[in-house]
Amino acid sequence: MSSITEIQQAILSLPEAYYPQLRHWFNELDWEKWDQQIEEDSESGKLDFLIAEAVEGRKKGTLEEL
Repeated sequence: MSSITEIQQAILSLPEAYYPQLRHWFNELDWEKWDQQIEEDSESGKLDFLIAEAVEGRKKGTLEEL
């Protein structure tokens, strides 16, 4: 596997026109990983506190509609 320095050098050697495509790919990868983490956290119950807060807010009348 390449080192970070090698990857950085490879990126720096790309033609300028490739940067937007690389940024787009990297951003999409970040979003996919974030979505996967949210799904895993939700399935494991780590986000149950958000549901509890929403239910409590609704009971108190402080929940804002989206």
